[in-house]
Amino acid sequence: MVLTVFFAAIAGCKPDYSPKPRAYFRIDLPTKQYQHLTEGYPYSFDYPVYARINQYQGQWKNTDTADYWINVEIPQFRSRLHLTYKTVRNNLKDLIEDAHSYAYKHSVKADAIIQSEFSNREARVYSVLFDIKGNTASSVQFYATDSIRHFLRGALYFDCEPNKDSLAPVKDFLRADIEKMIETLNWRNLPIK
Repeated sequence: MVLTVFFAAIAGCKPDYSPKPRAYFRIDLPTKQYQHLTEGYPYSFDYPVYARINQYQGQWKNTDTADYWINVEIPQFRSRLHLTYKTVRNNLKDLIEDAHSYAYKHSVKADAIIQSEFSNREARVYSVLFDIKGNTASSVQFYATDSIRHFLRGALYFDCEPNKDSLAPVKDFLRADIEKMIETLNWRNLPIK
């Protein structure tokens, strides 16, 4: 009897070898504060103080408005918002179709794409923001226009493999910053080079 209790006790002491779920690092989000981009561009907006503005250095620098293309980089989150500016020249429909096309190219990997419209008649800013759900290369995109002269398109990218679960808090945090940029967007008429 004693041996039976002894062996039962030993057999009951086996550790549980079930797999544990993956964990993610804690992300410390900074306090929201903004600064204003004003000089040298045909647009201005408020952007986060934890971001920096860099001139776009890509392969498409041969367009007439490429000098106004910028990256809003957020080093803390290894992310950047690519902003491309174009002048509307009887091609607004084509520019809007291109913006929709770029957003919906992610539909292969996306779980859903949700569109939100923003309008500021006083500043003549009309915008559509795309929330691209799932493990996609770009999770937030938008375009804004005055429908007459200016067109600005933005796409948020992270410098890592897409993982909707681990990136969700940062994506939501930066989406709010993008909304602030759209809400504070103003146009300036500068000569196009």
